[in-house]
Amino acid sequence: MAEGKDLTVMEDHVTKILSSYEGTRAELVPLLQQVQEECGYLPEEAMFRIAEFTGTPESEVYSVATFYAQFRLTPMGRKRVMVCRGTACHVRGAPQVQEAVERKLGIADGETTEDLEYTLDTVACIGACGLAPCMMINKDVHGRLTSKSVLKVFETNGGEQGEG
Repeated sequence: MAEGKDLTVMEDHVTKILSSYEGTRAELVPLLQQVQEECGYLPEEAMFRIAEFTGTPESEVYSVATFYAQFRLTPMGRKRVMVCRGTACHVRGAPQVQEAVERKLGIADGETTEDLEYTLDTVACIGACGLAPCMMINKDVHGRLTSKSVLKVFETNGGEQGEG
């Protein structure tokens, strides 16, 4: 039942978004952006509706959604874990930090845990080079990480408290 309710809410959001557009093919990317902003990702049903609304083949909508890195086809977890792979972090052990996070969460870069608790992404730089290697969980920065300290981050309040 919860899924049906979620689907109805998503359909209501998409209907509202579509009502503020003319339905031209040129509006495809802005429509996808707005739906993702509202839903947190691009649900398949929403992409079908956008294809129909803009007169664009479903395969083309999917191509656009998968071409641009900004679009997500799966829901984000409640906690977004971003492992920095910038130069400072890389040379100080970011690959080992990422491996430890992947083992702990049981997911790879770009994936979300089945319980929708965590989404793992690698990012070019989070701007905390002095704390390298580091990662962010939502808005909290965790720095000077090792494979072992990564585990402690997740054990302490589900990874929500900043370190460093």
